[in-house]
Amino acid sequence: MKVSIVGASGYAGGELLRLLLDHPHAEVHQATSESHLGEYVYQQHPNLRKRTQLKFSSRQVLEPCDVLFLALPHGESQKNIEYYASLAPRLVDLAADFRLHDPKLYRQYYEHDHTAPEWLGKFVYGLPELHREEMRSAQYISGVGCNATATILAIYPLLANDFLDRSRSIIVEIKVGSSEGGAAPNPGSHHPERSGIIRTFSAFGHRHTAEVIQELGLHDVHLTMTSVDLVRGALATAHAFVKPGVSEKDLWRAYRAWAEAEPFVRLVKDRRGIYRVPEPKVLAGSNYVDVGFDLDPVSGHVVSMAAIDNLMKGAAGSAVQAMNLMCGFDETAGLEFGGLHPI
Repeated sequence: MKVSIVGASGYAGGELLRLLLDHPHAEVHQATSESHLGEYVYQQHPNLRKRTQLKFSSRQVLEPCDVLFLALPHGESQKNIEYYASLAPRLVDLAADFRLHDPKLYRQYYEHDHTAPEWLGKFVYGLPELHREEMRSAQYISGVGCNATATILAIYPLLANDFLDRSRSIIVEIKVGSSEGGAAPNPGSHHPERSGIIRTFSAFGHRHTAEVIQELGLHDVHLTMTSVDLVRGALATAHAFVKPGVSEKDLWRAYRAWAEAEPFVRLVKDRRGIYRVPEPKVLAGSNYVDVGFDLDPVSGHVVSMAAIDNLMKGAAGSAVQAMNLMCGFDETAGLEFGGLHPI
């Protein structure tokens, strides 16, 4: 199957290339970059040296393909969505352009009007744990925000099993690595400024909150983002309250059943060892999400955690999983890598 990537010189684009070059059913046809036109892709993604001789081309000379991945900065895909849709019967957009169905919600969180609102309803929100069957028959799938992915998957088992006391607020603290800032440098990502920090950069109102509201139907939910000294990784720690009578055994059964049913969800809740709770470090390069929980039986306060590699389950890995579903491939094809330890 012929696949191409628009915006392949960024971090998510590089991860897409890495995954698709080893995919059993995909052949990478074109990879675009306007700023690195004519360069070998391995000049931007050195881990791909001797893996491909592909050069970056311009998105102005894209040729038809079977699946087109859009890995552009937020706001760019919507400007030319008709053009991109004319090139391929299936699109996967990694940016935020088509994640939200309501143009008013998009305007609220992105502070400008959507330029192609008629396309919002055509895209399926690309989180398989919530929309697997819809994705199987979709033509257009939106990527999921990395922080939204971690947050939704931290809260989902509580919500799906009707354990949550919905009269109480849900507070989610998300620790994120520097790669969330993208490949383009800025003063905040400059190494002397970024190294060694623990910096809360969005106390509330982060854009990914809109996805959580839309997908989980929760309005009293608040996300706080804190940068930590990692390159890859996001850890969502959700604080909520369960209904009276919900026990730790109930939580165990629910989380275990969910993890057993989902190919990329792993339950991490051990009494011994170093890695007793979800830890982003061991997920680098993998498409897994590690989830865990703890419960105060007296107060009903539950802490639910979800760790991901933000460039994988939070971006490129999720996009390839989406392609697998809509093309009828094994959902795990090209995504079997389990991460590294130690790292």
